[in-house]
Amino acid sequence: MTRRIAFISEHASPLGILGGVDSGGQNVYVGKLARHLATIGYSVDIFTRRDSEDLPEVVEWLDGVRIIHIPAGPPAFVRKEELLQFMPEFTAATLRFCKGEWPPYDLFHANFWMSGMAAASIKQATSIPFVITFHALGRVRRLYQGEADEFPDVRFAVEEQVIAEADRILAECPQDQADLINLYGADPECITIVPCGYDPEELWPVDKQAARETLGLPADQSIMLQLGRIVPRKGIDNVIRGFARLVQHHNIAALLLIVGGDSDEPDPRITPEIGRLEGIAAEEKVADRVIFTGRRQRNVLRYYYSAADVFVTTPWYEPFGITPIEAMACGTPVIGASVGGIKYTVLDGQTGYLVPPNDPQALAERLAHLCTQPRLRSTLGRRAIKRARTFTWEKVAAAVADLYEGVLAAYRLEASARAEPLALLEQEAGRPSPPGKSRRRTAW
Repeated sequence: MTRRIAFISEHASPLGILGGVDSGGQNVYVGKLARHLATIGYSVDIFTRRDSEDLPEVVEWLDGVRIIHIPAGPPAFVRKEELLQFMPEFTAATLRFCKGEWPPYDLFHANFWMSGMAAASIKQATSIPFVITFHALGRVRRLYQGEADEFPDVRFAVEEQVIAEADRILAECPQDQADLINLYGADPECITIVPCGYDPEELWPVDKQAARETLGLPADQSIMLQLGRIVPRKGIDNVIRGFARLVQHHNIAALLLIVGGDSDEPDPRITPEIGRLEGIAAEEKVADRVIFTGRRQRNVLRYYYSAADVFVTTPWYEPFGITPIEAMACGTPVIGASVGGIKYTVLDGQTGYLVPPNDPQALAERLAHLCTQPRLRSTLGRRAIKRARTFTWEKVAAAVADLYEGVLAAYRLEASARAEPLALLEQEAGRPSPPGKSRRRTAW
């Protein structure tokens, strides 16, 4: 029988576009993992909040993957920082849908803390086990963002409860694992490190000059690329300041492409952070060399990654960071902040360089080092491709499938252990055990 897996991802649908304020790595993770699980025989439903009146309840997205749009709050965009008030409604509607499904789901895979809260409630009502990928932890976020963190303090208690009740926790990198243990007291035996990945069918090296010609970029200038969500914690202001020092102090003619935003054209009215960053570029006297492109569809990202001489990403913190792997898959060396998942995926001195976050001078020095050494860039690029191939979604899906099967096997043993004493007591009392009486509801 085909295993049925229910993903819960309340704010991040795979239909979202990379680069928007609430669209990024989690959207990619949910969509890619679901797709690759389906290719190895799993049936996956993705439960996400309905954020548009035009969305049907069920979307047959890919072979073996459906997207279930759950009504909770207004059918419009709501910032994830404001979604908690709608989670009871989301959880109840998800549970109603699940109770109408046959065969039932074998396991839930929650994504983000609010989805974990929903999965824990559904487990209590149905006895279906769940695993969780947090994607970001509240206490880590608060540590770096302070008062700028708009999530309520109750998040910390919810995360603690979800960690205690989850059947397994997927950490995305060693730093994620350490944070779960040190900040939340998670049981190390309950944590498995499974990284994110990239799709070789979507991302591969394109000839640099061909990529630049496709995008209408100059062939004779150094090009730096920043790609992803346009939000303060991504440290794009640091990238601009480091780039300015590259241009002014090292006298290198270069362009900085910043890809992302909430619209196809860069619009500060729609993405306010773009306005702030434009101001920093003007202040640093490089406004004519910083190009904001707006958001882009995933099917053209390989051209941007391949057109760049260096991919740059210097967030304050990063639970994992998919874009450095994607850049490396396209043969582009990465300069990244030595934080979170980036210091796990980028091999310092081998596939690029690690620099402190919020240190534009250190960034400029590494940029200058790479810009003036094309042979080194080529060497790092070849190593980057090799490194990226250890992080394919196919390998990630296989590791996650192994984890699912381990959880389900343990759950069967636990159910059997609980059923045997009850069956023995009933036999001693001379009453046969009726079908289904001695075993709580399970999903297999």
